[in-house]
Amino acid sequence: MEIKITLPLNPVTKKNSQRIIKCGSYSRIMPSKSYVQYEKDCGFYLSRDAPPIEERCEVTCLFFMKTRRRVDLTNLLEAVDDVLVKHGILQDDNSSIIVSHDGSRVFHDPKNPRTEITIKTIAEEDKKK
Repeated sequence: MEIKITLPLNPVTKKNSQRIIKCGSYSRIMPSKSYVQYEKDCGFYLSRDAPPIEERCEVTCLFFMKTRRRVDLTNLLEAVDDVLVKHGILQDDNSSIIVSHDGSRVFHDPKNPRTEITIKTIAEEDKKK
């Protein structure tokens, strides 16, 4: 099975500009306001009638950034994985479900920032390699 998804939004990382929120006598680290809005906006493009994917899969992400600012690919991947779980595309983002991010890259496209996601389930014979 292969699923292709395009999120026509400027990609946002989860770790940049984290906030520390006081909760009574303890503090909590929360994602930035821009990430929280990004996660919410992604929901519009991630509606799906099927149950979440529970089988092993490869998630390839092509990030098309609005600016040429340096960005950490692993932080972008973490954000997308969390968004896919939050909106019910994937059951979880642990290594028994997402086994690979092969081919994921970052590009610059100031006129059309977006994230192109391809989710491919891993065939039974590939599990043994």
